[in-house]
Amino acid sequence: MNPTIQPSLMLVDGMALLFRAYYATASSGYIRRTKSGLPTNAVYGFLRYLWDAIDTFKPTHVACCWDMASKTFRSDQFAAYKGNRPEAPDDLVPQFSLIREVTECLGIPNLGVEGYEADDCIGTLSRRFGEDMNVMILSGDHDLLQLVSDRTSVIIMKKGHGNYMVYTPESLYQEKGLLPRQVIDVKGLMGDTSDNYPGVRGIGEKTAMKLVQEFESIEGILENMDALTKSVRNKIEADLEMLHLSRRLAEIHCEVPLECELDLCLLEIDHERAAAKLDELEMKSLSHMMGAAMVP
Repeated sequence: MNPTIQPSLMLVDGMALLFRAYYATASSGYIRRTKSGLPTNAVYGFLRYLWDAIDTFKPTHVACCWDMASKTFRSDQFAAYKGNRPEAPDDLVPQFSLIREVTECLGIPNLGVEGYEADDCIGTLSRRFGEDMNVMILSGDHDLLQLVSDRTSVIIMKKGHGNYMVYTPESLYQEKGLLPRQVIDVKGLMGDTSDNYPGVRGIGEKTAMKLVQEFESIEGILENMDALTKSVRNKIEADLEMLHLSRRLAEIHCEVPLECELDLCLLEIDHERAAAKLDELEMKSLSHMMGAAMVP
């Protein structure tokens, strides 16, 4: 690595990119396959997304974080957590392991810990390495905005290829009027239909944000219940236990027992190995595109 280049780490939310890539093409009815019939549309799209982000933001280090299984410490706390998620499409299932093979061939480590989500691994690594270098988190998941700090930005992929919103503490506050920590309190109040926890029944995003902006935190709200409208007060009192549980479910755990040396994340592509894997998957167009960009 050029000693004049400031080191930076990009943490990739693997499942977020893979699902996004799959549905971007599957919705049109077209599934890219090899001659042998192996579906590769999600892998192809994932690599396009990843490489565009690497080319745009130019990290010196990259790691991919993955969900390891459906059961985590959150499902132990709340049995219905993510219980509404449908099974993955049949064409996507074989691509879960395939994308890990490809990223490994690119020299990008695949990280995950049983019992935790990718978000928790991302949070742990951003806190660990963010003390010494700038960290970028690549995802489409707004839950990760709670990790924004002076050294950690969250890059949210927007609709359209190569379209991003980069969140810093300043841009987060400018757009949403929230501090990173307050993202957790908003989720505790409004819940999350995607992750299947309810928050306080009858309180939506607009009310949740207004309450947190006015009283700063859930504790601040509970200390000022007399200042709330009767309707809102009754809703919170009726769901107080679920409010606290929902906030615990919303908070990213940043102390995962995850072994990862920074040196392993250094982006150094073995061109021949990467090209061989891409050619094997009949992705020569990607091989040429990435190869041109990877030439030292």
